[in-house]
Amino acid sequence: MPAHAVERLGDDLHDFWERFRACFRTRTRDTSEQAYWYWRGQLTMEDGRNFANIARRLQGGDGQALQQFMSDSPWSKQAACAQIQEEIRAHPALQQGGLLILDESSDEKAGAASAGAGRQHNGRLGKVELSQTTVGLAYAHPATGTWALIEGELFLPEAWFTPASAARRQAVGLPAERTFASKPDLGLQMIRRVQARGLPFELLACDDLYGKSRVFRATLDALHIPYAAEVPSHTQVYLQCPKVGVPRRRHPRGKTPTRLKVLSRQAPHEVRALARSGQTTWQRVAVRNTERGELIADFAVRPVWTLTATLQVRREWLVIRRDDDGQLTCVLLNAPKATPPPILIERSCQRYFTERTYQDAKSELGWADFQARKYRAWEHQTALTAAATWFVADVKLKWREAYARDPQLARQFAVEVLPALSTANVRELLQAVLPLPQLTPQQARELVATHLVNRTRSTASRLRTQRFHEDSG
Repeated sequence: MPAHAVERLGDDLHDFWERFRACFRTRTRDTSEQAYWYWRGQLTMEDGRNFANIARRLQGGDGQALQQFMSDSPWSKQAACAQIQEEIRAHPALQQGGLLILDESSDEKAGAASAGAGRQHNGRLGKVELSQTTVGLAYAHPATGTWALIEGELFLPEAWFTPASAARRQAVGLPAERTFASKPDLGLQMIRRVQARGLPFELLACDDLYGKSRVFRATLDALHIPYAAEVPSHTQVYLQCPKVGVPRRRHPRGKTPTRLKVLSRQAPHEVRALARSGQTTWQRVAVRNTERGELIADFAVRPVWTLTATLQVRREWLVIRRDDDGQLTCVLLNAPKATPPPILIERSCQRYFTERTYQDAKSELGWADFQARKYRAWEHQTALTAAATWFVADVKLKWREAYARDPQLARQFAVEVLPALSTANVRELLQAVLPLPQLTPQQARELVATHLVNRTRSTASRLRTQRFHEDSG
């Protein structure tokens, strides 16, 4: 960790902004400088990384310019996501071995006015709660320890598209062309965009919310995308290829059958029943090294057959993981018949990287601090957060290539691999070279006075609106 590399981190962030700057220009204005200040806030502030706080702490202003840039400026989220993916695609170390991870992330909301807010399942809380949910697509490269958020779509519950919600849609600036889409549908939209841009990846991993959709898995297969999709333990599979067809007419009377049915007498099996079966063969496998030691679990691998929603037969691989506490994780893969079990087991465990990506985005980069209500503000904050995860990943890649870890130190500690830089480490170094400005007493007085005036204006505006509605009524 040479001193000159640390001292240059501030320049690295500026150079990164220069590469992305064109993404934030519009036909009439260039407010791209606001993206740089937003990234500085995300990467150097510890908490409260919302528009107003970032502007006050770093720019010494009232936050109006940053607010306009995030909530109203028409720059494109897709342009920023495309730039992230282009840089990943061009990186020499990431040409092979990459994977995509589809997952969702929910944040609890105090009110229903924010775009997409509604009572829905919040995975973090483990219950139905008033939340805002993002369907996110992350990129990971296990060999280099790289991960970054590269795409995101806001899930809007069906209630948002009813006639009764027309005013709410208009208030948050929801585009007229936006219609209801399920979470798997949103995932497929992002995956198709990434595939069209030529991003190299060898696997798509997802949890059981997406994996349980037979249409989702069949669509990935039709797109020639290898997947490792978790499924619920009650998923039914066949151990032999079932015969499907139109039943022959058995009686002279009655209608002639026209619908496909399973003609085989064999019954499907629930995956959890297979896990309990004495005929299932288990093998003990070391999944990966962790800071707490080696993670080891039992695995069973077998070919199975499943049915699509239209009763088309598909052959898939089933991998069941059984942890020491008895918890089961079931994964279906569309890998070729000749794929060795160790490869299948390795692919079934790759969703681990999604936890690292979302943890970095939320805890280290302030994604969870989002407070704005408008749909465009959500899109912009998601794009800038995704770019920030890629900035950290890019720094880690450069340092990995330039400053090799000392093998003698690894031997000294008796570990196979020394730990790599974390996002928290990069932020700590950036805080040293880009410290938060210290306000003078006079600057602090002016800043507080401006903030109070703006709050008063906002209150007065709301009161005028309230009186207008009362008089009109």
